[in-house]
Amino acid sequence: MRLKLIISIHMDTKSKKGEYIEILLRSPKTVFSTKDVALLWGEEAENAIYVRLSDYVKNGKLIRVYRGIYAKDKNYNRFELATKIYTPSYISFETVLTRTGVNFQYYGNIFVATYVTREIEADGQKISFVRMKDFVLSNTIGIEQTNDVSIATKERAFLDRIYVSKEYHFDHLDVLDWDKVFEILPIYRNKRMEKKVAEYFKDYNSAR
Repeated sequence: MRLKLIISIHMDTKSKKGEYIEILLRSPKTVFSTKDVALLWGEEAENAIYVRLSDYVKNGKLIRVYRGIYAKDKNYNRFELATKIYTPSYISFETVLTRTGVNFQYYGNIFVATYVTREIEADGQKISFVRMKDFVLSNTIGIEQTNDVSIATKERAFLDRIYVSKEYHFDHLDVLDWDKVFEILPIYRNKRMEKKVAEYFKDYNSAR
């Protein structure tokens, strides 16, 4: 959908000259896509948006962190950046599994579930995008909103990894809430996953 169609209903709130940068700086967002900026400014002229943003970058008022994505300063939320590049998307896989103690190995990449598989580098940060089917990606069970960022719970991240990997070793399954695992599992509509999760659950119980 073109930018002008997205923000056409916001034209009654179009910003005035001199207010543009202040609106961005007052926003709780730390990272802005051009679509975000269009909505905040109530501006439908794409060229005007790009010219104004380029001027702010040249004058040091904003920084460009990726194509069409800008930040207030270097202290922006890198998870927020990762989920702005492709939408819909959410933080998952090893990024969540390591942070929650399911896995012990550290990964410098940020792992994101979205509709494409791709690895990029944005402002020095490597980001790994992993494709999920639309019906999985659109189901929000086991996904939480934190500071304008969608992040999988450890149970959802555990299942996401099983969904895309036939064989995978998890270091510490004791931290999982297995009731939540089995509550989320049906959204994947995957018999192989059901068998694999049952195996992990059996191993977990055997080790207790």
